[in-house]
Amino acid sequence: MSVLVNKNSKIIVQGITGKIGSFHAEDMIRYGSPVVGGVTPGKGGTEIHGKPVFNTVKEAVDATGADVSIVFVPPPFAADSIMEAADAGIKVAVCITDGIPTQDMMRVKRYMKRYKAENRMRLLGPNCAGIITPGEALVGIMPGHIYLPGRIGIVGRSGTLGYEAASQLKELGIGVSTSVGIGGDPINGCSHRDVLELFENDPDTDAVIMIGEIGGPQEAEAGAYARDHMTKPVCAYIAGLSAPKGRKMGHAGAIVSAFGESAAEKVEILKGCGVTIVPTPAEFGSTVQKMLAGMKVAAE
Repeated sequence: MSVLVNKNSKIIVQGITGKIGSFHAEDMIRYGSPVVGGVTPGKGGTEIHGKPVFNTVKEAVDATGADVSIVFVPPPFAADSIMEAADAGIKVAVCITDGIPTQDMMRVKRYMKRYKAENRMRLLGPNCAGIITPGEALVGIMPGHIYLPGRIGIVGRSGTLGYEAASQLKELGIGVSTSVGIGGDPINGCSHRDVLELFENDPDTDAVIMIGEIGGPQEAEAGAYARDHMTKPVCAYIAGLSAPKGRKMGHAGAIVSAFGESAAEKVEILKGCGVTIVPTPAEFGSTVQKMLAGMKVAAE
């Protein structure tokens, strides 16, 4: 089992004929991801990388049975593309696009609430690296070769720190069940808490790495969920310990504006929730190794 995507997913690429969309679609196909087509208005009826191109997401879904979409659409049009995917019946949408206006994402969040929770599309991103179930499906821009199949879940706002965690785990012979990027924008789709719940309910995930950063309340909410509901161990790294208050650091959402949003405050909150803290980005692998050893001892 996996979280959100697997070898049985049917993936379409919105913006597949653009430079970036074409490049990453080809990489996903090369990895072995089950890509069934793409969408570019006005290019319907053509082919790219051996896959059919459709004018609309609805046409693509009707023709291929697609249930997953990845969005490589420029910022001014990306919100409409996400809402189009929701209307077409896509179950999981991954938005890679960076720079979508915050008000556009507010509109997307409101729009998606017209659907009942059980029918609502799950959105990852925007401004995320995507999602990968190693050996089965890559829906994003991450380097697939650094992910070893296994039983550790990864969820993070930062794509590159997610890569670092996966690479360190692979060096130690520890594999990943699914790695999920939720994006670094102020308003996004799935939160850390949402993905922790998915991992908690996944019988093939034994432990979870959570990667956070300054800004917003998501990590604190995830810590409370882990404390109250999770039976699996969670470790967390929070980026930005040296970030000054009020200054944006990298991601648009990485700005401290209230109590509990600095890295130091988040670390203390997570410690209080029983989450193991990864001290530095160089210690993802060793921290997970210790967690797994502790689980083995407890089981004995």
